[in-house]
Amino acid sequence: MSTRSTSHRTRAACALAALLGSAALAGLPATTAAAADGALTVQYRTGSGGATADQSEPWFKVRNTGSSPVQLSQVKIRYYFKADAPNTTYRFACSWAVKGCSVITGTFGTLAHPTATADRYLEIGFTPSAGSLAPGADTGDMQLRFHRSDWQTLRQSDDYSFDGTRTSYADWNKVTAQLAGATVWGTAPEGNDPTDPTDPPDPTDPPGGGQTLFDDFGYTSHTDPALSAHGWNVRSNSGGPGVPGATWDPSAVTFVRSGGNSVMNLRTSTAGTGASTTHTEVLTKDMKFKNGTYAARVRFSDAPVYGPDGDRIVQTFFTINDLKAPMADDYAEYDFEYLPNGGWGEPSNILYTTSWETYNPDPWQAVNQHSESRQSFAGWHDLVVTIDNNAITYYVDGRHFGTHDAAYLPERPMSINFNQWLIDLDGQTSTTPRAYDQQVDYVLHVKDQVLTPAQVTAKIDAYRGSGTSFVDEVPAS
Repeated sequence: MSTRSTSHRTRAACALAALLGSAALAGLPATTAAAADGALTVQYRTGSGGATADQSEPWFKVRNTGSSPVQLSQVKIRYYFKADAPNTTYRFACSWAVKGCSVITGTFGTLAHPTATADRYLEIGFTPSAGSLAPGADTGDMQLRFHRSDWQTLRQSDDYSFDGTRTSYADWNKVTAQLAGATVWGTAPEGNDPTDPTDPPDPTDPPGGGQTLFDDFGYTSHTDPALSAHGWNVRSNSGGPGVPGATWDPSAVTFVRSGGNSVMNLRTSTAGTGASTTHTEVLTKDMKFKNGTYAARVRFSDAPVYGPDGDRIVQTFFTINDLKAPMADDYAEYDFEYLPNGGWGEPSNILYTTSWETYNPDPWQAVNQHSESRQSFAGWHDLVVTIDNNAITYYVDGRHFGTHDAAYLPERPMSINFNQWLIDLDGQTSTTPRAYDQQVDYVLHVKDQVLTPAQVTAKIDAYRGSGTSFVDEVPAS
């Protein structure tokens, strides 16, 4: 369960107010050893060997035992554990690493087939700055840790990948390693091969569905009649989320050329006061989207286009419906949220994916599941979330980011939204004007079909290749 601030939840509620109250980096092609040639071993030890602990400390070394160099950005390690309770959430940290903590990422996921000793995993990855491993080389020490978000004592003696007796490094096959998407080391808990989340059913199964919304955002301005005719609302009504007294400015939504395509630009600006702050949001008028595949190509920004940096800004792509009553169980929301300067207790950049079951605004209570990655996501990124009858699965640039439980599946259709807004004015107190841009290249929804990221790319390319800039076949709910 996430306990992020009320302002985050206010964002969700007010997004729906906008809907209901108005007339409403590409994946890096890094070269790597072929999976058949690549061979890795993972050594493990624990820095905290007790049955219970304030935090679990799995430490690793990864060795290249193949005959060709291995790009570390193509390597993923999974450590499997049992959550202390179904709604418990965790946070990852790197204490020290030979290669530097800045090149190591950690995200949490949920197993499709829970066992007595594992229902979650911590996935360790590497940024492109981590470089490569020569044959015979290893990463050196990676002293990693994770803890419960509420800092309560955790139990690790019942965790699949934990061994409290391992106080020095040795090969450990109860963690898995993938190279370029292929498992090359270790054994996952039964029924949970690491490739499962990235190998969904054929897109024609289940039968039916397949109706598509695609928009290439080839508009002239926020007043272009086609924008409204195609089902979009550019928000202008006042209210939250974000800075009190801020306005939602339709004129700050523009359409520009980038990379040969027309893209939608959302600009958020401030001069350090509520009255000078403008937010931006674009959302579908109709709530008619439920199971299937959602995708968008979004450009996140770490720095303002002008003025001083440091504002706690939120850049988003999400789906949502309305909360009909506190803790109503038919509420649903699925978020990509990038915070380039931190916020909600985070000190610096972080990308969240969050699946919401419900919430109570007062007193604040939230029921959700999230995955996160603490690193920069500045630049263009392909964001995909799929929803079927079993799970919600998130991808960033073709790579699995997190899978969330069936408990968070939607009961009712939703709208599709993009917005950019400031949590508060505490991150940067200057009164010098500044502005931030978030851009959107396209959006896609395919009803009732689960597509892989590669199939999403092929579908986008087919539409663009045929000169199709907009289609909406999704029936009203």
